[in-house]
Amino acid sequence: MRVFVTGVSGQLGHDVINELYKRGHEGIGSDIHESYQGISDGSMAEKCPYVSLDITDEKRVRDVIEELRPDVIVHCAAWTAVDAAEDNEDKVRKINAEGTRHMAEAAKAVDAKMVYISTDYVFNGEGETPWDPDCKDYAPLSVYGKTKLEGELAVSSILEKYFIVRIAWVFGLNGRNFVKTMLKVGKNHDQVRVVNDQIGTPTYTLDLAVLLCDMIETEKYGYYHATNSEETDGAYISWYDFTKEIYRQAGYSTEVLPVSTEEYGLSKAKRPSNSRLEKKKLKEMGFTPLPSWKDALKRYLQAIDIEEL
Repeated sequence: MRVFVTGVSGQLGHDVINELYKRGHEGIGSDIHESYQGISDGSMAEKCPYVSLDITDEKRVRDVIEELRPDVIVHCAAWTAVDAAEDNEDKVRKINAEGTRHMAEAAKAVDAKMVYISTDYVFNGEGETPWDPDCKDYAPLSVYGKTKLEGELAVSSILEKYFIVRIAWVFGLNGRNFVKTMLKVGKNHDQVRVVNDQIGTPTYTLDLAVLLCDMIETEKYGYYHATNSEETDGAYISWYDFTKEIYRQAGYSTEVLPVSTEEYGLSKAKRPSNSRLEKKKLKEMGFTPLPSWKDALKRYLQAIDIEEL
């Protein structure tokens, strides 16, 4: 199977390419840069065929996909800087909405399956009930959320063979993320303040890549939620809880102080307080859920060099 992966220089694209090669599939990576810009770790992400592609260039997208004729497009590329998005709405929309539409139209032209990576930010973040993947009660609070929702709607309106997979709180080897940031901060501070009223579950891209490759080997299309599993049923966590566990596993003595989002006060974009994503559909459709988030964090910390952060 030939699979075209956008955003290969990012956290998830890197891991998807590597998982594809483990399974004997042909992976073709792409990103906006002239050459691969991710970590140099000897993995297939930096060795695989690479195509420089600006997804906002409709003709270029169409020509590339028409030439390569992949069986699947895994669309990981996106603008993900949530706060910066508030000041760059037009640019963010071109990437997250229009760029996604171009990819979906190109996929349709060659009859390819498509995976679109979306986010908990498409919901309004209210209440405490976990969001069902087939829920259409959208009310995104930020430019990022609005444009990612527009991408979802483009994919679902253009294609029949699609997987829309919503994730949250992402961390991986290739790039910046919350875990790396908190480890850096914890090295140099005796105390850190972390919000405790935004609730959800983290997603390790290495585990997510396995699930995505499982999905594209089927025709079980539709909407899914995929984060790492809670330790016990319904035991979602806050960023404060996550940070406490990061420091415990890393052996840090840094004190973590819980604060409300309002008290923290540094974010320009409004964050959803309820990022609980219901994942039971994965089992119902025959997919293996991601391992627990604590197990994922343990494996992640073993895979990175904390001293070099």
